[in-house]
This record gives sequence, C-alpha cells and structure tokens, in this order.
Amino acid sequence: MIKRELFSEDHEMFRRTVQRFISEHIAPNHAQWENDGVVPRELWRKAGEAGMLCCTVPEKYGGIGADYLFDVVVFEEMARSGFTGPGFMIHCDLVATYIKSFGTEAQKKKWLPKMVSGDAIGSLGMTEPHAGSDLKAIRTRAVRDGDDFVISGQKVFISNGQLCDVIVLATKTDSYAGSRGVTLFLVDTSLAGFRRGKNLHKLGLKAQDTSELFFDEVRVPASAMLGDEGKGFELMMTKLAQERLAQAIRSATVAETVIEWTVEYTAQRKAFGRTIGDFQNTQFKLAELKTEAVVGRQFVDKCIEVFMKGELDSVDAAMAKMWLSNLHCKVVDECLQLFGGWGYMWEYPIARAYADARIVKIAGGSIEIMKHIIGRELFAKYRPRKDLAVNGTAGVNPV
Repeated sequence: MIKRELFSEDHEMFRRTVQRFISEHIAPNHAQWENDGVVPRELWRKAGEAGMLCCTVPEKYGGIGADYLFDVVVFEEMARSGFTGPGFMIHCDLVATYIKSFGTEAQKKKWLPKMVSGDAIGSLGMTEPHAGSDLKAIRTRAVRDGDDFVISGQKVFISNGQLCDVIVLATKTDSYAGSRGVTLFLVDTSLAGFRRGKNLHKLGLKAQDTSELFFDEVRVPASAMLGDEGKGFELMMTKLAQERLAQAIRSATVAETVIEWTVEYTAQRKAFGRTIGDFQNTQFKLAELKTEAVVGRQFVDKCIEVFMKGELDSVDAAMAKMWLSNLHCKVVDECLQLFGGWGYMWEYPIARAYADARIVKIAGGSIEIMKHIIGRELFAKYRPRKDLAVNGTAGVNPV
C-alpha cells in the first residue's frame, strides 16, 4: 500500500491527542447529542483546551501557529470516528480563516482568541431560502445609516446556528450591482434584532445543530465589515477551494473507514456455512471500492500539498470535491448492502454514515456546480472573449 508522506511525527503525535479526545469526550456522549440535536458548549471549550480548534491561528491571537496539516488531522480523525456532532470544520476551516485572512487587526483580536479557546463559536451565514449555490441572488440587505449598517434578512441551513457567537454574514449592500453588491460582515449574535429559528430536523448529521437565522434590523458598526464594501463575493470565491478541499478530505477518510468496518464485519458474519467475506462477490466489490478509495486519497493528498503552496485552483478543488463526494456516497451505499439488515439499524455506524453521507453532494457547492466549473474550464479556450465579440455579442461566461 502506498505510504502517506504528508505528515511528520509532530502531526502524528497530535493525531494521537485528537484520537484520545474523541474517545474520552465525544464517543460516550454522541448518541445523546443526536437525540438533543446539538452538542454542549462545554465540549467546544474542552476542544479548545486540547488545542484542537483553529490550529493555524498565529500565537499573537491565541493559537499555536501550526501548519494546515494540524487542521487536517482534526478533520480526518473526526471523520474516522463516525461522529459528526461538533461543527469544528465550519468553525476552524471557514470562519477563522475568513477572519484571519481578511479581518482588521481589531477584528482578529476580538474574535480569534475566543475561537481558539472555544469560548466563541463561529458560523457561516450565506445560504438563504431562495439562494443556495447562486450566492449573487441573496436578499439579506445591509443598509448604511451613518456610521452603522442595518441588516435585515434570513439565512437557512446554517451549521452551528444554535450555538454561534459570531457569523461571517453575506449581505447585499447594493441590490442592483449583482456580485459587486455583496458585502461580508462579522455579526455578533448578542446584538438586538438577531434571532435564531428552530433547530432543523435533518436526514443525517443529527448531533450537529443546523438552523434558520433571522436578522430584524440588526445594527452593526461599519467596523464590523469584513473586507471592503462590495467585495464580499470576491472574498468568498477565494476561499471556496479551501472549503471544497476540506470536504474532499472528510469524504476520503469516511470512504476508507467504512471499507475497514465492512471488511471486519464480513470477515466474521456467516451465511450458508461460511463468512460473508469468503464469497467472491464480497471480495470483488470491496476490492473495487478499496482501489477507488486509494486513488481518491492520492489525489486529495496531492491537492493538500498544492494548497499548502498556495497554488490550489478552483477547478482542481471542484474535481476533488466531485470525485470524493460521489465516492463517499457510493462506498457507504454498497458497504451497507454487505451488512444486510443490520446495516439498516441506527446503532450500527454504517447506518449513521449512510444518513450523514447524502449532504456531501449538496453542501459547499452541489455536484452539478462542480461539473459546471470543470466543464467551463474545458471549453475556456473556445469561448469568445468579451473584448473580441462580433457585432456586439459577447461570449456567455456564467459565474
């Protein structure tokens, strides 16, 4: 088997710390959290104490200033455990990254130390009832009023929504400017006018709170703007590759883990006088899945290397997200079949993995959007440039 070369001994020592944390603090409680639909805030603080949150945040803001692979270790071990409650990936890989990359010094000092410690939980407020992948179509408005902006609107499907203390919120500051009218704000959820809706009852990810959020004339200072006015769409586009890479990392790890579960189960479960694993069909099916998982892992690891050099582009990230999302769903479906009726029982991890898997083809950009990004690049050299358009008709280049 091809050996992974990405991680140093320091990374592997940290991996063992993360594994112990999951075993001691998450595994004994996750079933209850699935019933509750949310994890307790105390779990976040314990994760902060263990150094698991926002590993790449510099020391001057309370972090350890580690490389991206430390965050990868957390994502992988959470995926390998089969426990999906704490929304660490949203908090660390997205919200903290937005603040670290685009925030002012005051914004960084206000939020990053508390995010590292787990005293403040971050959320990303982009999706709306009428705007998912088409972020230009959002309706949440931010209207300037003196030194403040007044925000009104609604978000939906927001991970960490019941717990969040700070939201990277996408708004429209100019309703007529399309993508150039989008502006991001860091919204403190203690402000008047902010309201959490119900905790949404989902197919999977049952321990991870996911909410509707409402903004009824929430007044925020102009200093809460993240980046420049009208530049929010550009900022979001620069971070989509990282978000999709993180999802591909999770999918690669889940696929590997589910195959391991299935080999172990079929090696012991008997039918017709021999183990399920003795049947050629079982061996051939798992051989196919294992090979695809190894191929996917090599691609993901290469993407991680390229990302850490600052060179991962949107097309490669889209291919990683598309391939691994499809493989993730394929593996849990075909492996569940080898568990038979027991695979349909919630107490078996394979059943929970099956329910949790379906979102990966939707979240972070649907599979169809990934195909559009890849396909558009394939035909880019044949698309007429706007400045060379004939008879005033420019080539179509949708976002």
